[in-house]
Amino acid sequence: MDKVRHYYLQAKTFLAEVKSELKKVVWPQPRQAMSSTAVVIVLVAIVALFLALIDFFITKLLGLVMG
Repeated sequence: MDKVRHYYLQAKTFLAEVKSELKKVVWPQPRQAMSSTAVVIVLVAIVALFLALIDFFITKLLGLVMG
């Protein structure tokens, strides 16, 4: 039973610290969040296109080498 009380107190302390830290967070404004999201989406699209091109060229190169 002492072990259970110890874990309960640890969990209670942890949650109190989490609450305290969340009060310090500076949340972005909706406009800032939207622009950051747009940047991430564009960068992901660019990286996906780059990887697709690399994959295409490597596939073609291997096709030529393998016959």
